[in-house]
Order: sequence, then structure tokens, then C-alpha cells
Amino acid sequence: MKKPIVAPSLLASDFANLEREVKMINDSEADWMHVDIMDGVFVPNFSIGIPVVEAIKRHAKKTLDVHLMIVQPERYVEAFCKAGAEIISVHAEACDHLHRNIQQIKQLGCRAGVALNPHTPVSILENIIADIDLVVIMSVNPGFGGQKFIENTYRKIEQLKKLIVDHHSSALIEIDGGVNQDNAKLLLDKGADVLVAGNFVFSSPDPKGVIARLKGIN
Repeated sequence: MKKPIVAPSLLASDFANLEREVKMINDSEADWMHVDIMDGVFVPNFSIGIPVVEAIKRHAKKTLDVHLMIVQPERYVEAFCKAGAEIISVHAEACDHLHRNIQQIKQLGCRAGVALNPHTPVSILENIIADIDLVVIMSVNPGFGGQKFIENTYRKIEQLKKLIVDHHSSALIEIDGGVNQDNAKLLLDKGADVLVAGNFVFSSPDPKGVIARLKGIN
């Protein structure tokens, strides 16, 4: 079994010491840095914006995986790409013309992802799965870190994996929310490729050790 891609979520980091947190991830076994963008409209919370992503990029040595939890993402995708995003995921629920959103991201030279809220069925991606580089399954309701993992996530991974195989897609499956040492192996066994971990990493006295343990699961 191949090793998972581990993407610590900066949403759970110490924003007052963001450079230090980014350098910690640089020095760890993490593969990506997950950056959550919230607008207070699509989700009931605000997070960071384009200038902070630019600041992160100045120090980051890992891939920036930017998750747009915002309405009208097409208005901001180009700016986030210029700020340093290498992967940009938009929410299916926020996009009236999802295929056009995916095309826009790819034309800018970024990898394109689609995120699904817990209530959204994977079948919504049937006609676009072959065009997607990444599917983000939300395993908590988006907007806040530290929430309890939703058990139905395992079934959604199985459904999504079948959809990917049936359509000969190369899309990766990313799990975002409530990932920890207790559920990581089963998530990977079901077909997940990317583990986003926020509080589990940054609340630990040894975040690099936590990342290494996630990376070593097989």
C-alpha cells in the first residue's frame, strides 16, 4: 500500500506565529500544506485571504493545497493562483457551472479539485470526474476546526472510489475534517489518498511526530 499524502491544515495553526508553523511543516514529512479560505457566506466563519496566502508562499517549500469555501469562487481563483496556490478546490455546492470552474482552474496552470459537503452525494460528480485532479470529501461540516468526524464518510469514499475507477479518472481522494490516528488507517483502506489534519497536528506537543505517524500508516 502506498503511503498517504499528508496535508496539515493551517487553519488550526497559530496565526500569530504563521512563519514558524509553515517552517515546521517544511521540516516535517508532510507533502502539502492545506489552506482553508472562508468568506462568512458559504460557511459561517472567516479565515485568511489572498495577502496571507502570498505570505505563506514566501516561506512554504511544500505544495499549497487551497480549499475555497466561498461563494462565486470564479471571481478569486486567478488571484489565489497568482498568490501561490498549486491546487485549488471549489465546492460543488457553490458553483452553478462546475465544469467551467474546473476549466478555469486548469487554464491557470493549477490542479483542480472539487469539495463535497457531508450531505452532498458523490454522484453529483459523475459527468465531471474524469476532468478533476482531486475530490475533497468533507468529513465534518465546513467552517470550523475540531469537529467530530462523520462516520458516513467511509461509505462515501467507497462510492467515490468506484466512480473514479468506472470513469478511468486519476482523481485523488482527500479527506478533510476530524482525521486522527484512530481513523486514518480505515480511511486509507477504503481508498483515501490525502489526509488533511488540523487540530490533531497542531494541538500536539510534537506536531512533526504526529505528521510522521500519519505518513507511516500502511
